[in-house]
Amino acid sequence: MYRNVSISWTEQVKWVSEMSSSRSPTRSQGERARSFDGEAKRMCWAKAETVPGRHPERWRKDSAGNILCKRLFNCQGCLCFEYDHIIPFSKGGESIAENCQILQTRVNRLKSNKDEIDVSRLKSYSCDIKFTVKELDVIEMAVYGDVLRPGKQCRCRTVAEMLGQYKSKDRTAPCKLPYADESL
Repeated sequence: MYRNVSISWTEQVKWVSEMSSSRSPTRSQGERARSFDGEAKRMCWAKAETVPGRHPERWRKDSAGNILCKRLFNCQGCLCFEYDHIIPFSKGGESIAENCQILQTRVNRLKSNKDEIDVSRLKSYSCDIKFTVKELDVIEMAVYGDVLRPGKQCRCRTVAEMLGQYKSKDRTAPCKLPYADESL
């Protein structure tokens, strides 16, 4: 049976502070972290293969050669990715940068808890879509609002600019993207 106990505001704040600074009640002191921390994710992204002609902070390739977009994390599309344990967590793999790789979401889900899987097998799990340079420009424009790559830096024009009501002070040229009458 519960008793109605009154505690002061100071005691409540102290209790909440102690609870939030302690480890999660669902994880015991000896339990391993399942997710990669921010630094491990940063290092994992940095060690992945770059996409030639694309900004390395925006685009990378996974172990199967799939092009991935950094903003499309944890979704289901062909440019989406997840951070994967090379040695599966369920088989003792740690959540550290050295045991991390980026994989297209579909590839990661089909890889599941397999280890020692070869690249050809990973490729067989891929969406297997090859994007043209123009298609990646359109995607980058939609996702970031601009395109950053060697020899092609441009930005998205505002509606007011397109209507001739505003002249941008931004010296970066507006992107010329393909329209319906132009093929990708």
